Amino acid sequence: MPQFTCFQCGAQFPESDKPPASCRICEDERQFVHWGGQKWLTREELAQSHQPVWRDDLGLVGIGLEPSFAIGQRALLIPERDGCVMWDCIPLATPAAVQHVRSLGGLKAIAISHPHYYGALADWSEAFGNAPVYLHADDRQWVTRPYQGIVSWSGETCRLSDDILLLRAGGHFAGGTVLHWRAGAAGRGALLTGDIAQVAMDRRFLSFMYSYPNYIPLNGEAVRSIAAKIAPLAFDRIYGAWWGRNIANGAKAAFDSSVQRYLSAIA
Repeated sequence: MPQFTCFQCGAQFPESDKPPASCRICEDERQFVHWGGQKWLTREELAQSHQPVWRDDLGLVGIGLEPSFAIGQRALLIPERDGCVMWDCIPLATPAAVQHVRSLGGLKAIAISHPHYYGALADWSEAFGNAPVYLHADDRQWVTRPYQGIVSWSGETCRLSDDILLLRAGGHFAGGTVLHWRAGAAGRGALLTGDIAQVAMDRRFLSFMYSYPNYIPLNGEAVRSIAAKIAPLAFDRIYGAWWGRNIANGAKAAFDSSVQRYLSAIA
């Protein structure tokens, strides 16, 4: 049976003989249903119209779809001695893309910031021997394709290795997660935020929203909570959710000043 993917958000659903009636991620107020109505693509249709591409993004290999599809995010591969950790996910895994990741050491784990980036997590995991997929338990209701490889972690932190720590920051979603890579930026530390903290277009500041497409700001209490959780971490670089949306250096100071700027703006 076909595997259907939501055209608007890129979420993958279980095999079925006909498309799902709706996409609960798009019907949520943080997203939106396609202006032309709910649309679906099978895995094969998506592979005919889009292909994964990979290239360097500030020292990490990024993987995205061309032409841009759904939310348009790219995944990042964090290299370690025993394989890569994929941060966030994209809606399609093709044999060529899987082979390229194998050439880089394969995947030992996948970690995803929040439900808008779940994509084809099961396909990517299955391609690498059911590599564990770390999703925070607070967001379990948003999983559109239940899968045995999902590790539903709870609490505030989850350590994947000596250098990689997942941190529940909340904000955008209750289980919104950021990744701290201690060895990143040549040992100065890197923070991978998705859009839990969104790198702005000037790449000098970040911002915080409950919904980006629907322009719903995040409240001050939630932003202060994110800031308090990130404060103990050492990092000099931030990787955002899209190609090139990164802060190459001085990111800790940029984050702190961004928090203050945001709180002043909504006061």
